[in-house]
Amino acid sequence: MTGYALELAAMLLVILAASELFTNALEHLGEKLGISEGVTGSLFAAIGTALPETMVPLLALLAGTSNVGVNEEIGVGSILGAPLMLSTLSTCLMALAVLKGRGLQGRISPERSGFVRDINFFLLAFSISAAAMYVPQELRYLRAGLSLTLVLVYFVYIMLTLQASGRLVEEGHGTEAGASMFLARLGLPTNILTILMQLGMGLALLVFGAKGFISGVEGVSRILGISPLLLSLLVIPIATELPEKVNSILWARRGRDTLAFGNITGAMVFQGTLLPAIGIMLTPWQPRIEVLSGVALTLIAAAWLRISVRQAGLPVWSLLLNGMLYATYLAITL
Repeated sequence: MTGYALELAAMLLVILAASELFTNALEHLGEKLGISEGVTGSLFAAIGTALPETMVPLLALLAGTSNVGVNEEIGVGSILGAPLMLSTLSTCLMALAVLKGRGLQGRISPERSGFVRDINFFLLAFSISAAAMYVPQELRYLRAGLSLTLVLVYFVYIMLTLQASGRLVEEGHGTEAGASMFLARLGLPTNILTILMQLGMGLALLVFGAKGFISGVEGVSRILGISPLLLSLLVIPIATELPEKVNSILWARRGRDTLAFGNITGAMVFQGTLLPAIGIMLTPWQPRIEVLSGVALTLIAAAWLRISVRQAGLPVWSLLLNGMLYATYLAITL
């Protein structure tokens, strides 16, 4: 038990360092390319930091254990647990990170049109994913059609996000680096090559740290006797979502609210479209109670974000309520 705890602590430090490297390089990349903070956060950061939680269900389903049932449970839990974690616990932790400086009545103020677009696309895609649970496995063509629909939804989302970038830059929402690049502090120039080098280093460390953290979490869970589905719904997403959580907290504390929220909501769209598309085709994708309760609370949390946002942003107190939804899910499942 002690060895697993030390591994968790070490991997957490790796993830923290990797997130600093990644966010720093990403800000410089967005500034060099002249793109909006919405594109930088919702597409670049979201996809980059979603690599660990994308790998877990894919590895489980395609190259997991000899027990197919266990592989499927880990795959389903990982796919559905990630959006639950992002929409509830991650947003709550971001609010807690700025609570002292902004107060309960303070605001976290992402660029509104991009935020609304992200949440709307997520609600649409995740509702389709939930409905697919009631489609029998024998209706493979219908399931394939729903999977393809989710892929197309993400494609349209990318197109609309990129299309809005130019206008947002003109309105003052362009990506700006808040500090010099870490590699530049070693005497290297700040150009596309060195930015990509630092991004690659950050991503490699994120994946390494998350995989190590997952290994430690799985070890602790085996000792505690937690089922594979519960492990993948509750425990694994805590590890795999650490990059998003840490990146968003860092950006929020620096007042970069569009990047902070874009990193979370963009990852929600990515994980609410492409990953469920895989789950629908490769797993039973059935409406079990622990799965349905997680899906329902995820949709409620996302809808609450959509309702709460105003032109001035989201009140800090409203995001703390999302944390209560996560506590509700723990109470239901445990």
